[in-house]
Amino acid sequence: MLLDWLKTLLLYPLPHHLVSRAVFWLTRRESRLTGPVIKRFAKLFDVEMQDAVEPNLEHYKTFNAFFTRALRPEARPITGGDGEIACPADGRISAIGDIDEGRIFQAKNRDYSLLTLIGGDQTAANRLNSGSFTTIYLSPRDYHRLHMPISGKLLNQVHVPGRLFSVGPHTVRTLPNLFARNERVVAQFETEVGLMALVLVGAINVAAIETVWHGLVTPPEGKKIGRVAYTDDAAISLERGAEMGRFNMGSTIIVLMENKAKWRVDMNPGDAVRMGQYIGNCTH
Repeated sequence: MLLDWLKTLLLYPLPHHLVSRAVFWLTRRESRLTGPVIKRFAKLFDVEMQDAVEPNLEHYKTFNAFFTRALRPEARPITGGDGEIACPADGRISAIGDIDEGRIFQAKNRDYSLLTLIGGDQTAANRLNSGSFTTIYLSPRDYHRLHMPISGKLLNQVHVPGRLFSVGPHTVRTLPNLFARNERVVAQFETEVGLMALVLVGAINVAAIETVWHGLVTPPEGKKIGRVAYTDDAAISLERGAEMGRFNMGSTIIVLMENKAKWRVDMNPGDAVRMGQYIGNCTH
């Protein structure tokens, strides 16, 4: 725990956004160093390439193209039963359970505010207040596109400015209100099982958060909470398993459900998960 605290404290004085903007620029440049850097990264983090549409590392012109690579559809079959929740990303379960009177579990002796997490939307918070959640951490080695857990109609997107602390396990254990203080993008969907919110949490070196309907959300960095509503004239519906966004570098996605989900009993914090697999069931 002492090491966790030391690693977390070192993050406070860093210019989070400056570092991340530099990463944004570097990862989109083509140079003779791109190939060696990609190969070194893939070896260092043991990146699996056999499921990628393009498995040959030499064919990626920029680091970002490699990092946000697409997978073959058959590599991630999507669960399809009524009310079944598909995992939105490759990664590891950080936390999972019920939302307790507007509070979400982060780690032992730490929870945080649902209302703050979603950018102060009291109406949505009232609906999600007694629902369920799961938090999934994406490491640098993982596939970094994000997908729909269940089918839904997009209601709005909210960009909430904040810091860019690491979201690695050591900061989850030590930094209070981590996910509610980092920059994030919140997408709310109306589904057949009630309201669902997907929270894409930024982190240091996460130089971009994108959604498929908006494109690049950040950068540029916003100074105020930015809300975009999607009315019937601009209705967007996405099926379960459809891509909804992506990260650059590792980060975290939080799934919030209005109605309590029956999560798989054999799934616990720390378990590895893959996009599309069955992680629970939710009904009205």
